[in-house]
Amino acid sequence: MRPVKSSEAADAATRVVDDTRRWLERAVIGLNLCPFAKAVHAKGQIHFAVSPARAPQDLLDDLRHELLALAAATAQVRDTTLLIAPFCLPEFLLFNDFLAEADHVLVDLNLEGAIQIAPFHPQFEFADAPAGDITHYTNRAPYPTLHLLREDSVARAVEAFPLAQEIFEKNKQTLRSLGPAGWRQLKVGARLPNEG
Repeated sequence: MRPVKSSEAADAATRVVDDTRRWLERAVIGLNLCPFAKAVHAKGQIHFAVSPARAPQDLLDDLRHELLALAAATAQVRDTTLLIAPFCLPEFLLFNDFLAEADHVLVDLNLEGAIQIAPFHPQFEFADAPAGDITHYTNRAPYPTLHLLREDSVARAVEAFPLAQEIFEKNKQTLRSLGPAGWRQLKVGARLPNEG
């Protein structure tokens, strides 16, 4: 494989962030899949980090860096981080297995209970839903993504939204009403092929 020039890498990272931001604005916020996302996005408190990792171990190193950076920042500056891995773990089952290693990093850094990791993937599938079910799209992002959330921010959001446990059921209904054609019309897919 030829080495990637820094300008090409910067262009790719910009495209990845643009795609992820479009998905966040049109799907997550636009369909109200997460009622807590709009406020932090409007305040500029979401940090978008693109990992150049092509191997899981390198992605773990980037995860470690982003977890420490999030823990060191104030919530007013950086409330949450989206760590996007466009070149790594393109197969969902491998990504799913990787999540256990990601949780080990939380424990190693003594951040368990302070930060949690929510997974998003272009091929995300819930174990209890049929393979072609539209409800999988509640956790489908343009690229493999680790969403790093502060536990105290999650707790405050749940207090402000007392029926938080109903969000997932409402999201499933929203996606069933939208259907595959409606999802495609959102145009929230990846423009950069995953070469992992």
